[in-house]
Amino acid sequence: MELNGFSVSEFRSIKYSNWIEADKVTALIGTNESGKTNILVPLWKFNPASEGEIDQILDFPRSKYNEFRSLKEKPKFIKVKFILNESESKKISELTNMDYTKFNELICEMDYDLNRSISFPLSKIDRSTDKLKILELLKNTLSSIENTEASKQEESMRDEINKLLNEIINIINSDDKKYIMRADLRIYYDKLGKISLEKAVKTSLIKPLFEKLLEDIYSILFELNKQNPEDIKEVKDFIFSHLPSFVYYSNYGNLDSEIYLPHVIANLKRTDLGPKEAAKARTLKVLFEFVRLSPEEIHELGKEIINGRPPQNQSEIDEIAKRKKERDILLQSASTELTQKFRDWWKQGEYRFRFQADGDHFRIWVSDDNRPEDIELEGRSTGLQWFLSFFLVFLVESKKSHLNSILLLDEPGLSLHPLAQKDLALFFENLAKTNQLLYTTHSPFLIDTDKLDRVRSVYINDDGYTEVSPDLRASQNKTQQQRSIFPVHAALGLSVSDTLLLGCIPIIIEGQSDQNYLTIIKNLLINHKKINPMKEIVFLPAGGVKGIKALLPIITGTSEELPFVIVDSDGPGLKQYKDLIEGIYNSENEKVIQIGSLTTIQNAEVEDLFPHKLLADTFDKSFRAFDVYASDLINNDEAIINQLEKFAQSQNIHLETPGWKVVLSKNVKSRILNKPDLIDPNTEFFSKWIELFSKIVE
Repeated sequence: MELNGFSVSEFRSIKYSNWIEADKVTALIGTNESGKTNILVPLWKFNPASEGEIDQILDFPRSKYNEFRSLKEKPKFIKVKFILNESESKKISELTNMDYTKFNELICEMDYDLNRSISFPLSKIDRSTDKLKILELLKNTLSSIENTEASKQEESMRDEINKLLNEIINIINSDDKKYIMRADLRIYYDKLGKISLEKAVKTSLIKPLFEKLLEDIYSILFELNKQNPEDIKEVKDFIFSHLPSFVYYSNYGNLDSEIYLPHVIANLKRTDLGPKEAAKARTLKVLFEFVRLSPEEIHELGKEIINGRPPQNQSEIDEIAKRKKERDILLQSASTELTQKFRDWWKQGEYRFRFQADGDHFRIWVSDDNRPEDIELEGRSTGLQWFLSFFLVFLVESKKSHLNSILLLDEPGLSLHPLAQKDLALFFENLAKTNQLLYTTHSPFLIDTDKLDRVRSVYINDDGYTEVSPDLRASQNKTQQQRSIFPVHAALGLSVSDTLLLGCIPIIIEGQSDQNYLTIIKNLLINHKKINPMKEIVFLPAGGVKGIKALLPIITGTSEELPFVIVDSDGPGLKQYKDLIEGIYNSENEKVIQIGSLTTIQNAEVEDLFPHKLLADTFDKSFRAFDVYASDLINNDEAIINQLEKFAQSQNIHLETPGWKVVLSKNVKSRILNKPDLIDPNTEFFSKWIELFSKIVE
């Protein structure tokens, strides 16, 4: 089961977060106090691997605390969407007798009383049936009975059947609706069922015709009366037992090198700890679970007393020594296990850990090849302290189910060196192969500029509530949201620096959606051996066509070589193209590429380099309408974006401008990455792509 997205409402500083799509790795960026933590915590509390209880004082919105506290039915605060795998869908199919493809999507909601509800958006049972289908059944039966010879004994029965069938047909025809509701069909069925067939002779041909009609209507009613899947106990039990657990970790839980056992024992029993103290106590709890000894046991095994007094003979002295030896062996075993498992995760050094207990104190010592002597954990980097603490929480709380756990990391690696933060970002990518991950940050070193589609902006809206948006440009007219995406701008600046330092091929493009599409094209061409670039190709979004000139001086500041620029062939793109080739690119026109040079489509944009059917189908899945689909109406000879916007307007589908294009590009990218053969390499599209990149790659 994979997390697809979620929304938070009426939780702490959040009135409604907006819908937040989730990737394998999702970054939530924002300033301090923007509410990033308040986005992660509800997910954790939805299905925590450990702890995560609702705290009304902390979790209710302060302005509504009195109202919510007095409500008999507490409001829902989290809505989560999962994508089920095939085996899960087929299991629900077995429990419901319905097509398994109807159970691909799952929606779960939870209220403050921990009541969960589920629904399957694709499996809604229609409580109505096609009017023409019922009319056909009735008319065919009526015609057959009218044309069937009846015995004298059956004449009155036949007349009664024909009269009622005509009556029902007239009632149905008088209604303008194209469907018949279940309740109305039941009334017709009951009326037909009251006709007595006692006068039918043994060789009657009318009776089986009429009984067949009743059977057919009953079969339709049976389908209409099916229980909603979400109301079936076995389905709910299966879903709730297979939900991913959420592991939450914040910096507050970092371990200290020296742990005073009496203090730990007391804190683990307390229920009145503040958030920071509770986080620390939680990490200590998982530490001792990993050691497989409670702090009480470690403390007791280290005491040099017997029955509350000092040892009085050799036998008692030996007993104390035996207990200490047992404790040392247990701690040595746990130290070895931690060292081995940690090496599989952390690649910045071959660390060795040693646990030591001495009287009232428990210590963690660290050594490595560069510093072979034992040094207290606190004497090593705070980054190592953070990672070890997070590692223990994840390892212990997720236990054997860690492959089905989703990680929620609040400001991870805040104390790490920038290079280590970059390593941490790479670590996230590897970890995401087995565990989805969402993290909050304001560090540009933890943002991958090649995957900006996975970044979400967290900010305070004009009413003082926390909101989330996938659009990294919409903030430019809102001060708070603009501040929230500063890490993205900084990350892009770092990407530009890397480009200059590492000798990459920089290409300036208009925006994030272009980056997604061009990254797909680059990867597909390389995978199919259509291009073989000797340098890394880096796409740098300018934040819109107006930002291109602002980005140029940064790239050309240390090099006289002008970068490539790709612009759309819509109005603003053509104007920018003209300005560039008549200005700074006057002698290097070939480095400014307009999309219209690759296609005959008027006002073409990057999206027009892809099959329109693919984009329209993805649009239908992303912005679902009711009975009409964009994929049935698109014209391959017109710009696809204009067509989709007109379609949305005709169907009253609200599209966030310009964010919807980013969402669409991200979903197209995801579909192609999951199924690369969606586009045949022998089609005209590959030819256009090769033509485009041949202008760039020598």
